[in-house]
Amino acid sequence: MSQIDIQKTIASFTSIEQALDYFEIGYDTKFIDEYRIELVKRFNGYLILEKPTDWFACRRVLKNAYCKIQRGRLDKTTRSACRGCTTCQRR
Repeated sequence: MSQIDIQKTIASFTSIEQALDYFEIGYDTKFIDEYRIELVKRFNGYLILEKPTDWFACRRVLKNAYCKIQRGRLDKTTRSACRGCTTCQRR
């Protein structure tokens, strides 16, 4: 799959849930309803910065966006882990 094909696929999504399903990322619908706009902005920003070339790179970009928002919501004084990425799940 080329970069152009990936860009067309991402452009065809009408909601962030479609992107999460396509990239096989589990999500909480309540979280998505609350942080939809921020997640879409962060995902698009990461796409602009990284220019992913394959499915796995796009998936990583979306997981990073999801995780960044999850971590931002956590209490800074505790060591709790978000549920957005595997690195946080390993803590």
